[in-house]
Amino acid sequence: MKDIYFEKEYGRLYEKIEKGECEEFIYQHDLGTIRHLFIKRKIPTVLDGKVFYDLVTPYGYGGPRIISGRTEDRADLVAAFQQAFGEYCLENGIVSESIRFHPILKNHLDFSSCFELSFKRNTIQTRLAGIADPILTEYSASCRRDIRHGLKAGVEYRVIDHPENLEDFKQLYASTMQRNEAEAVYYFDDEYFQNCIDWLGDYLVIVEVKYEGIIIGMSLNFVCGDSIHVHLTGTRQEFHQLAPAYILQYALALWGKEQGKQLIHHGGGRTGEPDDKLYLFKKKFGRSEEFEYFVGKKIWNPAVYERLCQAVNAPLDDNQFPAYRLYGSLVPIS
Repeated sequence: MKDIYFEKEYGRLYEKIEKGECEEFIYQHDLGTIRHLFIKRKIPTVLDGKVFYDLVTPYGYGGPRIISGRTEDRADLVAAFQQAFGEYCLENGIVSESIRFHPILKNHLDFSSCFELSFKRNTIQTRLAGIADPILTEYSASCRRDIRHGLKAGVEYRVIDHPENLEDFKQLYASTMQRNEAEAVYYFDDEYFQNCIDWLGDYLVIVEVKYEGIIIGMSLNFVCGDSIHVHLTGTRQEFHQLAPAYILQYALALWGKEQGKQLIHHGGGRTGEPDDKLYLFKKKFGRSEEFEYFVGKKIWNPAVYERLCQAVNAPLDDNQFPAYRLYGSLVPIS
């Protein structure tokens, strides 16, 4: 399965944000092949003059994935991978790893013996393949009503495949984040958006919604393989009654259906709670099967992990992971 989250150029987008380097471990065995993309981050603490690292999934989803091999050999292949990758981590000073597994690929199922898994939340899809009318089948009645109202009032839309720049989108997205008092993780600088164009331009699709010549909504989406991933969205609050957020999704669904795509993945809510507002909003575009999103964690070097936690007085049984990154500034320890 080809997917944007496993592309090296996608991972590079988040090197600056994560303060690390995107790397890929490719494990080839007689039983098959596993590819694992991650960002390697330097841990600020220096123990006995040695620098250590931990690994995280680039923003979104990912984790190791089996790309070849027989189904009946998967368990043995994963066991061999765990041994080889564990040795790689020890040799390269890697202490721990945090993974956001891919809900569509369901790669957490293959690696449940390798990582400690936790269910986080469900994510939403709009099915496109095998459905005559995704809008009628997948969208809620209230969602369809709001879309009709906006279109009847004169709202227009267009889909821009391979956009040349993201200037209009940047402005609208930034104002939306400020209005919503979003967390810092949801803000991206000019360099990030330019890298999207330079490195991933072939995968980008913009949806633009206008009313009387004014842009009132835009979305930035990744299209790769059979899937469309809704990435970032911005709207103007003063035009809320014209449903720009709904028409953005409507236009993308029509376009995706025309392009023969299988589904649109919207992600999930901010929490795993059933009354999460973002989850309920996205659910209006996908009334059918949801995907389960799991995260994984692994301590590859328990002895060093314990020393790092001791350095910042972090309890080893802390619910946050890795615990040594959550308790103040780290200092060299000898």
